[in-house]
Amino acid sequence: MDVKLWNDKQEREMYDNFAELFAIIKATEKLEKLYVRDIISSSDYEVECQKLIAHFKTLSSTLKYTIPSVEKFHETYKIDCPAAINRLVVSGVPATVEHRAAVAISSTASASVVAECVQNFITAMDSLKLNMVAVDQVHPLLSDLSASLNKLSLLGPDFEGKVKMKEWILRLAKMGAADELTEQQARQLHFDLESSYNSFMAALPSAGT
Repeated sequence: MDVKLWNDKQEREMYDNFAELFAIIKATEKLEKLYVRDIISSSDYEVECQKLIAHFKTLSSTLKYTIPSVEKFHETYKIDCPAAINRLVVSGVPATVEHRAAVAISSTASASVVAECVQNFITAMDSLKLNMVAVDQVHPLLSDLSASLNKLSLLGPDFEGKVKMKEWILRLAKMGAADELTEQQARQLHFDLESSYNSFMAALPSAGT
């Protein structure tokens, strides 16, 4: 005895859409596994993934009243495709696009920190040239410079600028706020800043910045 899943054309269309959604989720899960296992090239993966995401968005819009939650559909029919749900519902873009975005954000962040370091170097050196040698004037400038240098992961802990700024900050911490650097100390600090700045600029190309 045949059992009909639908009673009219509308119900039949609904079940056809369910089948299509099921197929898209399954295909996406398979594609994600192929990509992770490096069985498919990044370019081919991206093209196919974009197609599946586009089909999914179109179908989801059509079924938004019938299936308000794709996750619920996933659970109800025991599809067990977590990678597909992440790609289609959570992310909404191919993994390759996510990776490019992450690299771009990282590069932008690094460029911003490099600019901050350069500004702090120049500010500290210019301040000494203007004879701003009181501890409460010099200490904040060196602290800002040290903090910005520590944000840049491409500089190791033994980087000249980091070491020298730490030494100067410790030295200043032992002095009073109103104390001033001697002419010799100011000259030495300016020399250390200039030397550290040159080392900093030289380190950037080798880090690919």
